[in-house]
This record gives sequence, structure tokens and C-alpha cells, in this order.
Amino acid sequence: MIGRRIENYTGIITLSYLGAFFATVFGTMVGYLYYPWAYASASGHFAMIVLTIVEALGYIFCVKVAEEGTSKNSNGLVAITLAGTTAFMLYVAMYVS
Repeated sequence: MIGRRIENYTGIITLSYLGAFFATVFGTMVGYLYYPWAYASASGHFAMIVLTIVEALGYIFCVKVAEEGTSKNSNGLVAITLAGTTAFMLYVAMYVS
């Protein structure tokens, strides 16, 4: 086998996903606060939702590929992480702006 085994990297992959998610959220927030004349609220919500969906699909793919062929099962961690980010996105989409 070439390289290093990564089946134990689920925590690092999860932290990377959460970092990307919060970077997306705060980047959109900067657009709301500093450029309100150029960054409409509806387009910001749409961009944030689409980017979150793309990030979530990439997160699921990375975790499943990293654990392929092992007996590890981190479906609970993936479900909790995705449920948390989904709840946060629903809150932002419904109550912010």
C-alpha cells in the first residue's frame, strides 16, 4: 500500500468540514454587513445554502472513502454534524434579515 492509512482521520475531516461551513457563513455575513448595497440578502442566502449543500456532499464522500474497507462506522458523527449544520442553515434562512 502506498501512503498512509486514513481511516482514523474522521475527526480531522469533520473539523475541516465545520471550518469550511463557518468560513462560508462568516464570509456571507461580511457581505451583508460591509457591502449591503451590492450583496442582496436573497442572493446571499441562496449562495450560502448551495455552498453548504456542496460542502456536505463532499464531507460525506470524504468520510465514506476514508473508511472504505474498514469495520469503522461513523454514521452517528456524520448524522449529528449534518443535522447541526442543517438546523443552523434553516435558522439563518428563516430568521436572519
